[in-house]
Amino acid sequence: MIYNFERLPEDRLIIVGLKLNSKYEFRMALDTGCTHTTIDSNALYLSGYELKDSIGLVDIETANGIVETEVFEIKTVYSLGISKQNFQIQVYDFVAHGIFSNYDGLLGLDFLDGKKFCIDTNLNQITINEK
Repeated sequence: MIYNFERLPEDRLIIVGLKLNSKYEFRMALDTGCTHTTIDSNALYLSGYELKDSIGLVDIETANGIVETEVFEIKTVYSLGISKQNFQIQVYDFVAHGIFSNYDGLLGLDFLDGKKFCIDTNLNQITINEK
């Protein structure tokens, strides 16, 4: 399947849609250098989750050093024609840490695990094959 993506001209990021629980839609930067999918805590809380829903804490390494994130298990996560059930997402408070952006989080390689994909930056398309 072929999916078109948006490019933010100021930072050349690849922006894709993400849907949680078939209801809430978010704009995510596809980050092939990001091991785990991470979403801004404010965006997640607006979709009905609360801090008490966290299943734990994990330390992650970022360009700015080690940070602690909450982990939430999301019933259904959908993007790029891929649906994941009971998918764990790391949650980080972007605003509290001075991160202001035009997107709600990072779609990491964990979401594309087991998929063969090609990113065509000339056509702004992602091709995803199941095999």
